[in-house]
Amino acid sequence: MYGARHHLTSEFPEYQHTIDLLKTRNNDFAQLLNEYDVTDKKIYGYTQQSTPVSDTHIEELKKKRLRLKDQLYAILRMHKRTP
Repeated sequence: MYGARHHLTSEFPEYQHTIDLLKTRNNDFAQLLNEYDVTDKKIYGYTQQSTPVSDTHIEELKKKRLRLKDQLYAILRMHKRTP
């Protein structure tokens, strides 16, 4: 969605509890989540500003956010299956 934040808990509401646990218990997950949030905030900020930003730069950030989201999802799935 254009101009909206993409919080991980909104993207994967079924993993809310797992996200909350991993943020505090898994440093790798927490670092990836932080990088995802920073990237998402940059994209959102650029889409809200009237300052020109190259389409290429925005697309690179969106691709980065997608890669991070895929990595985070893989971790979530792995931990969801583990009792």
